[in-house]
Amino acid sequence: MNSLTRSFLVGLSILLPVVLSIQLIIWLVSTMESWLKSLWLLLLSESLYFPGLALLSFLAITTAIGILSRQSALRSILKLPGLTLERIPVVKYIYSTIKDFLDLMGGKTFSDQSVVWVTLPQVQGKLLGIVTKQGSDKGSRLSDIIDDADVAVYLPMSYQAGGYMLVVPKSQVEKTDLTPGEALHLIMSAGLGQKTT
Repeated sequence: MNSLTRSFLVGLSILLPVVLSIQLIIWLVSTMESWLKSLWLLLLSESLYFPGLALLSFLAITTAIGILSRQSALRSILKLPGLTLERIPVVKYIYSTIKDFLDLMGGKTFSDQSVVWVTLPQVQGKLLGIVTKQGSDKGSRLSDIIDDADVAVYLPMSYQAGGYMLVVPKSQVEKTDLTPGEALHLIMSAGLGQKTT
Protein backbone atom coordinates (compact mmCIF):
# COMPACT_ATOMS: atom_id res chain seq x y z
CA MET A 1 0.00 0.00 0.00
CA ASN A 2 1.53 3.31 -1.00
CA SER A 3 1.97 6.17 1.45
CA LEU A 4 -0.76 8.33 -0.13
CA THR A 5 -3.37 5.59 0.32
CA ARG A 6 -2.18 4.91 3.86
CA SER A 7 -2.36 8.65 4.68
CA PHE A 8 -5.89 8.79 3.27
CA LEU A 9 -7.01 5.82 5.40
CA VAL A 10 -5.44 7.27 8.55
CA GLY A 11 -7.12 10.61 7.85
CA LEU A 12 -10.42 8.82 7.25
CA SER A 13 -10.11 6.90 10.53
CA ILE A 14 -9.62 10.22 12.35
CA LEU A 15 -12.22 12.26 10.49
CA LEU A 16 -15.07 9.78 9.97
CA PRO A 17 -15.92 9.13 13.66
CA VAL A 18 -15.96 12.89 14.31
CA VAL A 19 -18.16 13.64 11.30
CA LEU A 20 -20.57 10.78 12.05
CA SER A 21 -20.84 11.76 15.73
CA ILE A 22 -21.56 15.39 14.83
CA GLN A 23 -24.10 14.31 12.19
CA LEU A 24 -25.87 12.05 14.70
CA ILE A 25 -26.05 14.88 17.24
CA ILE A 26 -27.40 17.28 14.59
CA TRP A 27 -30.02 14.73 13.54
CA LEU A 28 -31.13 14.13 17.15
CA VAL A 29 -31.32 17.85 17.94
CA SER A 30 -33.20 18.75 14.75
CA THR A 31 -35.61 15.83 15.21
CA MET A 32 -36.42 16.84 18.79
CA GLU A 33 -36.74 20.46 17.69
CA SER A 34 -39.17 19.66 14.88
CA TRP A 35 -41.32 17.35 17.02
CA LEU A 36 -41.63 19.65 20.01
CA LYS A 37 -41.83 22.92 18.07
CA SER A 38 -45.38 22.15 16.95
CA LEU A 39 -46.42 21.55 20.57
CA TRP A 40 -44.86 24.82 21.70
CA LEU A 41 -46.58 26.71 18.89
CA LEU A 42 -49.92 25.50 20.23
CA LEU A 43 -49.09 27.15 23.56
CA LEU A 44 -47.11 30.19 22.42
CA SER A 45 -47.34 32.62 19.58
CA GLU A 46 -44.71 32.32 16.84
CA SER A 47 -43.09 35.56 18.02
CA LEU A 48 -42.39 34.12 21.50
CA TYR A 49 -40.91 30.89 20.17
CA PHE A 50 -37.16 30.81 19.64
CA PRO A 51 -34.97 28.10 18.10
CA GLY A 52 -33.72 25.77 20.80
CA LEU A 53 -36.77 26.13 23.06
CA ALA A 54 -37.99 22.69 22.07
CA LEU A 55 -34.61 21.13 22.78
CA LEU A 56 -34.39 22.90 26.16
CA SER A 57 -37.88 21.70 27.04
CA PHE A 58 -36.95 18.14 26.01
CA LEU A 59 -33.91 18.23 28.30
CA ALA A 60 -36.00 19.67 31.15
CA ILE A 61 -38.81 17.11 30.70
CA THR A 62 -36.35 14.21 30.49
CA THR A 63 -34.53 15.35 33.62
CA ALA A 64 -37.81 15.86 35.48
CA ILE A 65 -39.02 12.37 34.52
CA GLY A 66 -35.70 10.94 35.72
CA ILE A 67 -36.06 12.73 39.06
CA LEU A 68 -39.71 11.78 39.45
CA SER A 69 -39.01 8.14 38.59
CA ARG A 70 -36.96 7.86 41.79
CA GLN A 71 -40.17 8.28 43.78
CA SER A 72 -41.78 4.85 44.18
CA ALA A 73 -45.32 6.27 44.06
CA LEU A 74 -44.70 8.03 40.74
CA ARG A 75 -42.57 5.27 39.18
CA SER A 76 -45.61 3.08 38.47
CA ILE A 77 -47.45 6.02 36.87
CA LEU A 78 -44.47 6.85 34.65
CA LYS A 79 -44.33 3.23 33.51
CA LEU A 80 -47.95 3.27 32.27
CA PRO A 81 -47.17 4.45 28.70
CA GLY A 82 -44.58 1.67 28.32
CA LEU A 83 -46.93 -0.94 29.77
CA THR A 84 -49.62 0.22 27.37
CA LEU A 85 -47.29 -0.08 24.38
CA GLU A 86 -46.30 -3.58 25.50
CA ARG A 87 -49.94 -4.70 25.15
CA ILE A 88 -50.36 -3.62 21.53
CA PRO A 89 -49.55 -6.68 19.36
CA VAL A 90 -47.08 -5.34 16.77
CA VAL A 91 -45.96 -2.24 18.67
CA LYS A 92 -44.83 -4.31 21.67
CA TYR A 93 -42.04 -5.94 19.66
CA ILE A 94 -40.76 -2.61 18.38
CA TYR A 95 -41.03 -0.95 21.80
CA SER A 96 -39.46 -3.83 23.73
CA THR A 97 -36.61 -4.14 21.22
CA ILE A 98 -35.78 -0.43 21.50
CA LYS A 99 -36.11 -0.51 25.29
CA ASP A 100 -33.97 -3.64 25.64
CA PHE A 101 -31.32 -2.17 23.35
CA LEU A 102 -31.15 1.07 25.34
CA ASP A 103 -31.05 -0.88 28.61
CA LEU A 104 -28.28 -3.03 27.16
CA MET A 105 -26.20 -0.06 26.02
CA GLY A 106 -26.62 1.57 29.41
CA GLY A 107 -25.62 -1.61 31.20
CA LYS A 108 -28.95 -1.53 33.08
CA THR A 109 -29.99 -5.05 32.14
CA PHE A 110 -26.68 -6.45 33.31
CA SER A 111 -26.09 -4.32 36.40
CA ASP A 112 -26.04 -7.29 38.76
CA GLN A 113 -24.61 -9.84 36.35
CA SER A 114 -21.02 -10.88 35.94
CA VAL A 115 -18.65 -10.40 33.06
CA VAL A 116 -16.91 -13.63 32.15
CA TRP A 117 -14.41 -15.19 29.80
CA VAL A 118 -16.00 -18.12 27.99
CA THR A 119 -13.73 -20.96 26.91
CA LEU A 120 -15.14 -23.23 24.24
CA PRO A 121 -13.97 -26.83 23.93
CA GLN A 122 -11.21 -27.36 21.37
CA VAL A 123 -10.74 -23.62 20.85
CA GLN A 124 -7.53 -21.91 21.86
CA GLY A 125 -9.11 -18.60 22.69
CA LYS A 126 -11.61 -16.92 24.95
CA LEU A 127 -14.75 -14.89 24.32
CA LEU A 128 -15.74 -12.01 26.58
CA GLY A 129 -19.40 -12.06 27.53
CA ILE A 130 -21.96 -11.15 30.16
CA VAL A 131 -23.94 -13.70 32.16
CA THR A 132 -27.61 -12.93 31.66
CA LYS A 133 -29.17 -15.91 33.44
CA GLN A 134 -28.09 -18.83 35.53
CA GLY A 135 -29.89 -22.13 35.49
CA SER A 136 -30.40 -21.85 39.23
CA ASP A 137 -32.24 -18.52 38.83
CA LYS A 138 -35.99 -18.81 38.89
CA GLY A 139 -38.66 -16.60 37.41
CA SER A 140 -37.69 -16.42 33.76
CA ARG A 141 -38.46 -18.62 30.79
CA LEU A 142 -34.77 -19.07 29.98
CA SER A 143 -33.84 -20.16 33.50
CA ASP A 144 -36.62 -22.73 33.40
CA ILE A 145 -35.28 -24.42 30.26
CA ILE A 146 -31.55 -24.56 31.05
CA ASP A 147 -29.87 -26.85 33.57
CA ASP A 148 -28.96 -25.61 37.03
CA ALA A 149 -25.27 -26.15 36.21
CA ASP A 150 -25.49 -23.93 33.10
CA VAL A 151 -25.29 -20.20 32.50
CA ALA A 152 -26.59 -18.11 29.60
CA VAL A 153 -23.91 -15.71 28.37
CA TYR A 154 -24.51 -12.83 26.00
CA LEU A 155 -21.62 -12.42 23.57
CA PRO A 156 -21.86 -8.98 21.91
CA MET A 157 -20.23 -8.46 18.53
CA SER A 158 -17.79 -5.67 17.77
CA TYR A 159 -19.09 -2.63 15.86
CA GLN A 160 -22.64 -4.01 15.79
CA ALA A 161 -25.76 -3.88 17.87
CA GLY A 162 -26.03 -7.62 18.00
CA GLY A 163 -24.55 -10.70 19.47
CA TYR A 164 -25.14 -14.28 20.46
CA MET A 165 -26.59 -15.91 23.52
CA LEU A 166 -24.66 -19.03 24.42
CA VAL A 167 -25.64 -21.54 27.10
CA VAL A 168 -22.56 -23.20 28.58
CA PRO A 169 -21.68 -25.15 31.72
CA LYS A 170 -20.45 -22.96 34.58
CA SER A 171 -17.11 -24.77 34.34
CA GLN A 172 -16.48 -23.04 30.98
CA VAL A 173 -16.72 -19.50 32.35
CA GLU A 174 -14.15 -17.49 34.28
CA LYS A 175 -15.31 -14.33 36.08
CA THR A 176 -13.50 -11.03 35.40
CA ASP A 177 -13.40 -7.79 37.39
CA LEU A 178 -14.96 -5.76 34.55
CA THR A 179 -18.36 -4.14 34.91
CA PRO A 180 -20.95 -4.94 32.23
CA GLY A 181 -20.73 -1.36 30.90
CA GLU A 182 -16.95 -1.58 30.60
CA ALA A 183 -17.18 -4.96 28.88
CA LEU A 184 -19.77 -3.72 26.38
CA HIS A 185 -17.65 -0.69 25.55
CA LEU A 186 -14.55 -2.84 25.20
CA ILE A 187 -16.26 -5.40 22.96
CA MET A 188 -18.23 -2.93 20.83
CA SER A 189 -15.03 -1.05 19.99
CA ALA A 190 -13.07 -4.30 19.46
CA GLY A 191 -10.68 -3.09 22.16
CA LEU A 192 -9.41 -0.25 20.03
CA GLY A 193 -8.54 3.05 21.67
CA GLN A 194 -9.22 1.84 25.18
CA LYS A 195 -7.32 3.78 27.81
CA THR A 196 -7.11 2.94 31.48
CA THR A 197 -8.31 5.69 33.81
